Amino acid sequence: MAGKKVAGEIKMTSFFAPYKKELIVGPFCKLVEAVLELLIPLIMAEIIDKGIALADWKFVLKYSGLIVLACTSGLCFSLVCQIFASRCSQGYGTDVRNALFKHINSLSSEQFDDFGTPSLLTRLSGDINQLQVAVAMLIRLVVRAPFIIIGSVVMAIILNPRLSLVFIAATPVIALALFFIMRSTVPRYKKVQKKVDDLSKVTRENLTGVRVVRAFAKEEEERERFNGEAKELAKAASVVGAISALLNPVSLLIINLAITAVVYFGGDMVNTGDMTQGEVTAFVNYLTQISLALVVTANLVVIFTKASASGARVKEVLNTSPSVTDGEGVEWGEDGAPRVEFKHVFFGYGGNDVLQDISFKIYPSKVVGVIGGTGSGKSTLVNLLPRFYDVRRGSVLINGRNVKDYKLKQLRDRIGYVPQRTVLFSGTIRENMLWGNPGATDEDIMQALRTAQAEEFVAKLPEGLDTQVNQGGKNFSGGQRQRLTIARALVRRPEIVIMDDSASALDFATDLKLRTAIRHNLTDTTTFIVSQRATSVRHADLIIVLDGGVAVGMGRHDELMRTCEVYREIVQSQEDKEGRHDD
Repeated sequence: MAGKKVAGEIKMTSFFAPYKKELIVGPFCKLVEAVLELLIPLIMAEIIDKGIALADWKFVLKYSGLIVLACTSGLCFSLVCQIFASRCSQGYGTDVRNALFKHINSLSSEQFDDFGTPSLLTRLSGDINQLQVAVAMLIRLVVRAPFIIIGSVVMAIILNPRLSLVFIAATPVIALALFFIMRSTVPRYKKVQKKVDDLSKVTRENLTGVRVVRAFAKEEEERERFNGEAKELAKAASVVGAISALLNPVSLLIINLAITAVVYFGGDMVNTGDMTQGEVTAFVNYLTQISLALVVTANLVVIFTKASASGARVKEVLNTSPSVTDGEGVEWGEDGAPRVEFKHVFFGYGGNDVLQDISFKIYPSKVVGVIGGTGSGKSTLVNLLPRFYDVRRGSVLINGRNVKDYKLKQLRDRIGYVPQRTVLFSGTIRENMLWGNPGATDEDIMQALRTAQAEEFVAKLPEGLDTQVNQGGKNFSGGQRQRLTIARALVRRPEIVIMDDSASALDFATDLKLRTAIRHNLTDTTTFIVSQRATSVRHADLIIVLDGGVAVGMGRHDELMRTCEVYREIVQSQEDKEGRHDD
């Protein structure tokens, strides 16, 4: 499950609130244009019956001027409508996109993982673009097209009630065709959007993992995998496209049959004197207008069908309430309380416990090592501190208060977090460092770089702190990226530092210098070091050994070597590997 629903569901129509003027003025202008368009066949009938038939060229010129005036006025009203439609659609899309982006950032890490990055990217871009198109069409054509159809039928009835039966018979037949085609395409468009998500996922995995793909010589397999997803998308889109494509020919077939009937029966009426040639021409013009309006309506059905599927996907995210909510806000901590305390903490994904009954206390200035096998819950444990996830049972306290009582910003401003996967942003080194503390001076930044063992290589760069960082920090080595992300966390001088296996790319000597510098320079900071290396945690004040989500050992290195078999096996296995390597 992606998450529970919001108590008061957000409706996509709620984003129209700032654009009431555009929603009224735009369609009104289109309505005026449609009225003017409906008058033109009547004027043409007058020209044929009274001007051309009687060779009254002044009458022809006079009424031709009326047609030019009507067309010019219609163009002006149409342009005004286009302006308002553009304002409304672009504003609506921007507001929805901003709201969706803000809401995504409020979701917990678990919910973010449930939706998936490719799907969220598609919803932020393609789905909202589809909604923008629908809003523009809503203002420009939703009023105009039905009005043209209904108005043409009414004008036909006024001209000749008997011949208008052709209109009355053709319109519901076309409406039924539209209904059945729409009913068939709506669910299929939802499947198409799902296929787009799947293709985006494969694309993202291959582009981000291109080196791994090449290293394992899997280019051909991944190309086939991509082709498979692309073919699935093409197949689904082809089916729905083929069904949608029936709209235009079916509509045109019915309209052309109706035009044939009008010409046939209208010709007889002209011969008997029941109609004039101008009125028959007007009838044909009204049928042509209906034909064009129905083609527009058919396209609108396709657009709104796609928008309906896209809107449902956007709404699904907006109506998922964050599982990690902001606390009410309390004063920061209590005197003499442990800096960090876990009380019988249980946590799991999807009902499976990843952490089971974890309890410990940590005081300021202490270094905590967290070690264990892959999947033992090391990262999950430290991710509970900044509330990336919330415990299922038990409680996590910082400075004597439950983390759920703090405001999220209040809590996270005091925690320096260094993730497993290094993340640097486009810009300069200085701009990346200021993420940790926007008010930091260059001296503060250099001190953090010094502690993180990054000062030396940054100082050698020609532009120093103004050196550009490429997307993802690809212009730096893995070890350099790790040291920069550590420095970014230290710039804010946090009370708690979490290093989630963030020194894995460092050599042993640099790792030792880093840990020594942190202990000496961050004298009042509680540091959590998550690592696969026993050497990285052996000098910690407390080592937590996890195995299958259970804390099987807690203590200092010497104590655990005597009392904890799991820890002893980890240490001995790594010493053996290092020994063989040395040989």
